Amino acid sequence: MTHPDELSAYMIFSRSDWAALRASTSLTLSDADLAALRGLNGPITSAEVSDVYLPLTRLLNLHFSAARNLMQVKAEFLGRPARRSPYIVALAGSVGVGKSTFARVLCALLAGWADHPRVELVTTDGFLHPNAVLEERGLMRRKGFPESYDLPRMLRFLAAAKAGEAELELPVYSHLIGDIVPSEHQVIRQPDILVFEGLNVLLARGTAPVVVSDFFDFSIYLDADEADIQSRYVERFLRLQPTAFRNPASYFHHYRDLPPGDAREVADRLWREHHRANLRENILPTRTRADVVLRKRSDHSIGEVWLREV
Repeated sequence: MTHPDELSAYMIFSRSDWAALRASTSLTLSDADLAALRGLNGPITSAEVSDVYLPLTRLLNLHFSAARNLMQVKAEFLGRPARRSPYIVALAGSVGVGKSTFARVLCALLAGWADHPRVELVTTDGFLHPNAVLEERGLMRRKGFPESYDLPRMLRFLAAAKAGEAELELPVYSHLIGDIVPSEHQVIRQPDILVFEGLNVLLARGTAPVVVSDFFDFSIYLDADEADIQSRYVERFLRLQPTAFRNPASYFHHYRDLPPGDAREVADRLWREHHRANLRENILPTRTRADVVLRKRSDHSIGEVWLREV
């Protein structure tokens, strides 16, 4: 549900009106590229990339250039060389709304611009506490909620990235085993643009002196009606049951042989008892903080774009 006061902060574009803002921006991805970037049930067409993603990358390119110019002006004022600092783009939204596919495609398109060829994607999954820690703290049923993340580590990473540190090492989360992989790390080396994707990245915590969103230059919220997100989540669960869940290492291996009706019931229950609560309590309330809101239709395509103007 959308409150009128929320909409008053945004210019609302239909898909066709937003597509017109693409101007001369070229599509640099082939159909084969898009096929490789798609998620399990993340349909994306070249038409959607042209209509929605390309105007967005043009806008981000303009913001990036303006930020770099401002950085240079400040350096000249201070009489010192401008430091290399990534332009950080946040991507927020619920489980099941398609953030992962969106982030991969956005990164690939942004890397096609000569102004910022080095683009990195970091997800907040890597900042989840390991399952052993969550078990010890009684938080396994709250995984994905704000308290399940190592917030100090997340803030240290973002501060170091903004300070232009040459190399940063991050934990890696495996969706197969549902846990942090101790032997794996992601290395970030001074990207031009850093896309930071996660459920609660736009959340502001009460009176905390520093919050994650303080480090963002631009923020995007991927949105859809709750019923559509639930349907997408259940559909993904049912598609994974006869495939990934068959792997003995899978966190959901115990669901592999459920009859279709029981599997759907489990997926619905997981949504209602866990993901829906997180969406309502922590994720959806942050939508008003985004610079751009992308509204999905029931078929998962993006049909409307909100651009913040105040």
